[in-house]
Amino acid sequence: MNNGFLRQHTIKREVWCRGIGLHSGAKVLMKLKPAPPNFGYRFCRTDIPDCPVITAHHNQVVDTLFATTIGFNGVVVSTVEHLLATFFGSRIDNIMVELDGPEVPIFDGSAATYLRLLERAGLQEQTAPRTYLKIEQPILVKEGDSFIKAFPADCFRVHYLIDFSHPLVGRQEYSWSFNEKSFAREIAKARTFGFFKDVQKLQGMGLARGGSLDNAIVFDEHRILNNDGLRYNNECVRHKILDFMGDLALAGMPLVGHFQAYKAGHALHNRFLNQLVSAPSNYAILNVAAPIPRSYLRSPSFPLFPERFSPATKAL
Repeated sequence: MNNGFLRQHTIKREVWCRGIGLHSGAKVLMKLKPAPPNFGYRFCRTDIPDCPVITAHHNQVVDTLFATTIGFNGVVVSTVEHLLATFFGSRIDNIMVELDGPEVPIFDGSAATYLRLLERAGLQEQTAPRTYLKIEQPILVKEGDSFIKAFPADCFRVHYLIDFSHPLVGRQEYSWSFNEKSFAREIAKARTFGFFKDVQKLQGMGLARGGSLDNAIVFDEHRILNNDGLRYNNECVRHKILDFMGDLALAGMPLVGHFQAYKAGHALHNRFLNQLVSAPSNYAILNVAAPIPRSYLRSPSFPLFPERFSPATKAL
């Protein structure tokens, strides 16, 4: 029987790649290494003496301005969200990420390159059971007219809506339920996006130094500057779902619930996650206690039935 959703996973072999950081513009070597059960996601800065390690966790987030940055004892790793979303979407539970610089390489601004890297590495099932965080009651986090809501559900499902006063972006919304094949097909290839006037401002602030038309969709007042155009007609909102998945991966375990987001961003994603775990009544932490029938595992909505779980404990 396929226990793919019941057991933890890591990668079979070490893989590596080189790229540049979107904001730092620094060249970086990234290595992905297998890790033991219950290890989680960790980042190691090999360019710093003693190679400090930062756990990818919501309580390690130190900045959410234009990207998600995690840090510990003054050591940081920035723009982690696309890579973490790829781990989430690929069912990777345990992995060590080694970097010889301060930022995860951006590649084309999507998760497609990370996904190909994980395909090279292969997926290794482990003996330990997976632990899930399941939404138990409705939650709402607001800031101005932006909000994130969550409701109990038996799968991971997202409905995201954005609204920009630009003729080529405007109001976009997309609903998506977790499925590995649909993650690769519908979410992973969506690139980060921005506006030319804002890119100029960011570069004036010392940010987006590595930004180019090779790693972002850029709009001027009336058109897309990228010669290859869009990969989807609603690529921008799909990318926001990718960002959201990466930021939720900082919970330290897969989430189960129905999430609705409107005009949100990294800061609100992080506020939502902190509020979610601040009250134990908001969630249940569960381990699979019995095999799930094969027919359930085939479902594209990734169902998780509460009667097939038993409570577990894990620090948040």
